[in-house]
Amino acid sequence: MHIWTITKWKARYDKYNTRAGLRLRCDKDVDVEVKKACKDFCRWLRSEYYFPIRVPIYLKSSYRIHSIDGEYVYGTFFEPYDKLVEPYVRIATGDFHMLLEKWGYDNAINTILQCIAHELTHYFQWINDLKLTEIGIERQASQYSRFIIDEYLEVRRYSSIIYESD
Repeated sequence: MHIWTITKWKARYDKYNTRAGLRLRCDKDVDVEVKKACKDFCRWLRSEYYFPIRVPIYLKSSYRIHSIDGEYVYGTFFEPYDKLVEPYVRIATGDFHMLLEKWGYDNAINTILQCIAHELTHYFQWINDLKLTEIGIERQASQYSRFIIDEYLEVRRYSSIIYESD
């Protein structure tokens, strides 16, 4: 069972007129390459998965984000108590140049994309009202983020082969 495709949410949202979809919003100082890669990734996500209640992703130019519990983190998912209130994701991208220098372009970008996939897994856990322990929530999000990125990279690799032959 793939939690990004579970439709347990239908019982709740089919009777309401809620906005659906995935949106991307960027701080003006976010690196151009990061914006482009994240836009491409989100475009692919929208083509592959359905987001039954709108979830905006805010790309922040800061190195870390201050979470509700006081920690500084790379990404957060705000999960409202009321399931009819739109959630949101925030992703820190300010360390891109440091990651670029340390690991190279592909790994630096993939680190940010994996963070997005991790937080969106929390979205699907929330929307489908999955009952897991704190450790289970994080383990599942980490596992699915790698799965989603692997799936995306396979499509991108295939796409680049097609484009190169054109």
